[in-house]
Amino acid sequence: MHYAVSVRQLLPYDELPYAYAMTPDSSPHETAEPHPVGDGDGRPNVVLVVMDTARGVDTVPADADVTPTLASLADAGTEFTRAYTSAPWTLPAHASLFTGLYTAAHGAHGGHTYLDTDHETLPEAFQSAGYETVGISNNCWITGEFGFDRGFERFRKGWQYVQSDVDTGAVVRATGVSNRLTSVKKLLTTGNPVSTLANVVYERLREDDGAARTTDWVDGWLRSREGDRPFFLFCNYIEPHIPYDPPRAYAERFLSPAAVDAARQLRQAPRAFDVGEYELSDRDWELLRGLYRGEIAYVDAQLDRLRESLRAAGEWEQTVVVVVGDHGENIGEYGFFGHQYNLHENLLHVPLVIAGGPFRDGDQYEQYVQLLDLVPTLLETTGVSVSKLSMQCQGQSVHPSSTTPRTAVYAEHVQPRPTVAALETRFGDLPATVRQFDRSLRAIRTDQGTYIRGSDGSQWLYPAGEAGEHHDRTDRRPALAARLDTRLDDWLGSVERDQPTGSGAEVSAATEQRLAELGYL
Repeated sequence: MHYAVSVRQLLPYDELPYAYAMTPDSSPHETAEPHPVGDGDGRPNVVLVVMDTARGVDTVPADADVTPTLASLADAGTEFTRAYTSAPWTLPAHASLFTGLYTAAHGAHGGHTYLDTDHETLPEAFQSAGYETVGISNNCWITGEFGFDRGFERFRKGWQYVQSDVDTGAVVRATGVSNRLTSVKKLLTTGNPVSTLANVVYERLREDDGAARTTDWVDGWLRSREGDRPFFLFCNYIEPHIPYDPPRAYAERFLSPAAVDAARQLRQAPRAFDVGEYELSDRDWELLRGLYRGEIAYVDAQLDRLRESLRAAGEWEQTVVVVVGDHGENIGEYGFFGHQYNLHENLLHVPLVIAGGPFRDGDQYEQYVQLLDLVPTLLETTGVSVSKLSMQCQGQSVHPSSTTPRTAVYAEHVQPRPTVAALETRFGDLPATVRQFDRSLRAIRTDQGTYIRGSDGSQWLYPAGEAGEHHDRTDRRPALAARLDTRLDDWLGSVERDQPTGSGAEVSAATEQRLAELGYL
């Protein structure tokens, strides 16, 4: 079977990279006058950008040498230097970001991998208020398969060149020409063969994890959209996630050319590292951190392109931009690789910058903030009044008019992902240090210190004033541990709701493969 036509001939404008819509001599920011959108009803647009796996230790405060775009947004808006996620990995963290609920309330976690429909989401609220709602995800947890597409008029999977229910990842992962051809032939019998081929080519040839294509698409959408409705745009850029493989120019900002080559040879398999299948030296960790910073810098460059697209479309002055990390990462710190099995600072402290609307002072907000606080903040900032979302929300607004700062932030790791049983199935006998991961964890952070508690009775106390979270002081400061333990119980009693039953979504084989590559299976 032969298809002797180009992708450009077969795909509608909506599915083309923006470059195809330009003349050969034009560039994304040098085209004709942008499409006039108008002022609408005076309500601001909202652009919510998640830098997936961006940890605060590398991004807070925003550094012009690593993240110049984020730094300039902070200079023009507000940087929240003590922003914390409520969960250490993607699915529960995004669920909190969308619903304004803690994991104990929304129930999406390793044991129930679905955001249930009885919780209203931020996209649904904006859609009901008349906003145009668009979502682009480059993380396969954040899709309709797990309940995250509700409220979006348009929702795109960034790893696909053409939106399709056929996942072409099996072709990309296949080794050897024969296996790849077999996978292609199998996929061509399902769905539109032209779309399938386009997605295969895109996944094989793309130079990043979808960031450039995402920004291209947003640029084209902004220029072609009609009407004067305000819009809510959500973008997840996954590049900082394992595996770290930034474009070479960005890696070489932090590593020498020889070090980049050495770093790219290192094995990046967090779960295999957890069980002791291989080891990494201090030098190896240093190299991996260099690649990771390269990924952060690359996403920052996409933020700059996104900002220029908003300006070219005449929307910048009417837009509130939020840039946030959903969770952080351990890259050798505390003996961990990735973002599972603990609630240390590196996993929970994330960047948060809001620019536009009332966030224009260039100040640093130094009080505690949780990601779920963005829900009431954005509702207040836009004037969107949605009773269900407002009533369910457990966050508190950080709008400049807010006068009640937080005195604590909380986090939960309800069930590890993958489970210890799954690790045992995959790797066989496990070290005792790994078996202890079979527990839930909850944490509270205050100006007095950090307290973490496990369901197995384990406790860790890190008093304020000590560098890092390396020495448990529970025995030395039992009164402080007891106070924080009581406060943790009081908080949990005020937010916990009946947990959903069942494991949640039935995950497709293709999605399982993608999740395995990200270290979740």
